[in-house]
Amino acid sequence: MRNKKFATGAKCQLSVAMQRRKTVGQFLVRAGFTAALAAAISLPAAAATSTWQIDPNHSAAQFAVRHLAISTVRGAFTKVSGTVQMDDKDISKSSVEVTIDAASVDTRVADRDKDLRSDHFFDTAKYPTLTFKSTRVEQVAPGMLKVTGDLTIHGTTKQVVLDVEGPTAPVKDPWGNQRAAASASTKINRQDFGVKWNATMDNGGVVVGDEVSITIDVELVQKGAAKSGD
Repeated sequence: MRNKKFATGAKCQLSVAMQRRKTVGQFLVRAGFTAALAAAISLPAAAATSTWQIDPNHSAAQFAVRHLAISTVRGAFTKVSGTVQMDDKDISKSSVEVTIDAASVDTRVADRDKDLRSDHFFDTAKYPTLTFKSTRVEQVAPGMLKVTGDLTIHGTTKQVVLDVEGPTAPVKDPWGNQRAAASASTKINRQDFGVKWNATMDNGGVVVGDEVSITIDVELVQKGAAKSGD
């Protein structure tokens, strides 16, 4: 009889232990599922980004500088390329990289362009490109941005801020590409970039002003299935 009671008691203890183990297991499963769900909810949604190329055939970088302190000479760099990574949900997370062929400088006067390519100014044999790489993008108003970045001219890099109009809403061209445009402007002191040549006039003035106004007009393109036209 005593053995029978002992066996019955052992079975009861085993049943209780198994029930506790089952309950603990269910709790751990529920806790693990809850933690996984919470982690998934807390993850930020993947940012939707799009890549746009600067179309060199429809883009240019213009500049203007005072001459003899009485007039303004204007010119352009006609070979501009680069990439814009556009964050479609938060434009402040976008980025811009631009490369300008220094030898493409054009002021419509051949001798002056030759001088600008020389070591008097851009020294294109030694410094063949001008570059800009953004470090910060701020939306200041609808359709208006401030883009801060590193501008490199003549081998010297300085931080500049571009005032940007755009980008425009995209349009589809006849060849199936998406296109948008933007215009950026800023002012720099050429002396800051080591472009220092000048000559003094009899009245104490100088031939070339130091302040340079820069405007960059770009057309951006996303290639479609078909080849882009001009």
